Amino acid sequence: MAKLLARVAPWLPLAKPQADPEGPWSFRVLGEADTRDLWAIVNEDPVANVFVASHLESMGNAAPSFSGGEIIGMFRHNELRAACWAGVNLVPVGVTDETGAIFGDHLGRSGRTFSSIFGLSEGVMDMWSTLEDYSGDPFDVRPTQPLMAIDTDPLITPADDLRFTRPDELDRLLPACAAMFEEEVGYSPFTGGSDHYRRRVASLIGRKHSLAAFDDGGDVVFKAELGTVSSQTVQVQGVWVAPDHRGKGLSAAYMAAVVVAARALAPTVSLYVNSYNARAIASYKRVGFEQVDTFATILF
Repeated sequence: MAKLLARVAPWLPLAKPQADPEGPWSFRVLGEADTRDLWAIVNEDPVANVFVASHLESMGNAAPSFSGGEIIGMFRHNELRAACWAGVNLVPVGVTDETGAIFGDHLGRSGRTFSSIFGLSEGVMDMWSTLEDYSGDPFDVRPTQPLMAIDTDPLITPADDLRFTRPDELDRLLPACAAMFEEEVGYSPFTGGSDHYRRRVASLIGRKHSLAAFDDGGDVVFKAELGTVSSQTVQVQGVWVAPDHRGKGLSAAYMAAVVVAARALAPTVSLYVNSYNARAIASYKRVGFEQVDTFATILF
């Protein structure tokens, strides 16, 4: 508009950009000295921020991880205001409508690559509003995913045949995990080779974060993972019922058993679910889950 005014009425003075009265934003990779400040942001919402809380507890501080991920901090007057895990995925923490678009622009200019963005919907979608200018087209954008949680015993009787899977059951579990993945994201986790995904499932089994129920023939009926675990929250992921057993009302009792297993590790159990999956949402509510916020996921 300023350029247009200059052409139409060159005698009019151009308005000067207004400086932000609070001062400029700055960004840097967080280190050990930032741990306390990052924890303060994470603890504002330990359910939504379980991913970064888990990292802080496992690493002991906010420094970059051995796996290559790091946490970018957003500062004003040397005060940490927001952050974003940046690795294979982007996971915003404490990002709001005030900071999201600015943070997204910074990440876009940095040239980072990633396979997904997930977290509270406000932070994800506001970051994406500018980050999308630097990114390829996403495979899917899911802006409204109910974040549900339970911090009590389940409301219904848990299934008695759900248990932690054993290392020798990897080959029986792996097809169910792959089927769930393909249903959720639209392509096989074995694309480009199976070794990486196989190691991931084996790792979940080894940490006792993989739960399943099998039929008499040894096939998986139901499975779920304790995907992200902190001392305050367990986030359940990978919930799947075998197609032959869907519509029988089995999932609620199995999810109740998942809650019991998860609450042995942390007081609160959470998950997020696609808003259009009305059957799953109804099942979770039967168990005692309630919506506490809204997540968003962008897949590439």
